[in-house]
Amino acid sequence: MFDHFTLKGEFFATLEALDRAIARRVGASRCPACGGPLHVGNFPRKPRGALIAPEGEAFLVRFSFCCGREGCRRRATPPSLRFLGRRVYLGVVVIVASLAAQAVGAASAQPTGVPRRTTRRWLIWWRGPFLATEVLLAIRARLVGVDVAGLPRSIIERLPGTTDEQMRTMLHLLAPLTTGSVLDGSRFLRDVA
Repeated sequence: MFDHFTLKGEFFATLEALDRAIARRVGASRCPACGGPLHVGNFPRKPRGALIAPEGEAFLVRFSFCCGREGCRRRATPPSLRFLGRRVYLGVVVIVASLAAQAVGAASAQPTGVPRRTTRRWLIWWRGPFLATEVLLAIRARLVGVDVAGLPRSIIERLPGTTDEQMRTMLHLLAPLTTGSVLDGSRFLRDVA
């Protein structure tokens, strides 16, 4: 199933457009720390797409803002559908490589181009720290029957649509994890899908 799984440029163009919409909503608000104005403070990323998403490596900008009030200057980085926090691999690569590692077993997802050690670390994250997040609570409330022992597969199996739609929905569900500088980041994701 994962041997020839690749995502095309249109998929990432859609994700970038959604990230721009989310960024516009965050930019229209005020600094979460002091209430000052937010100014554009985008920064470059060097995302890895492995064999799954090589076309996603072309999208290099992480949208962000910084406070314009002197003395504050804190960052307000919006939630993202492309990047999963500070990981160097694209969010969709983390999901697909984790699914492949689950299917193959023993965290050996060689068909994805992601090193075994990395997929092993991601599987530990899915079964460890991810379990303690509010995001998982929201997902379990929304999708009945999510088995925590089978993450992330048990979430994907409950999502409707094509593979691309399932991946986009999964990235949308995980987006609040992608930022710590914007409080209640999920409110900026509403009506953006």
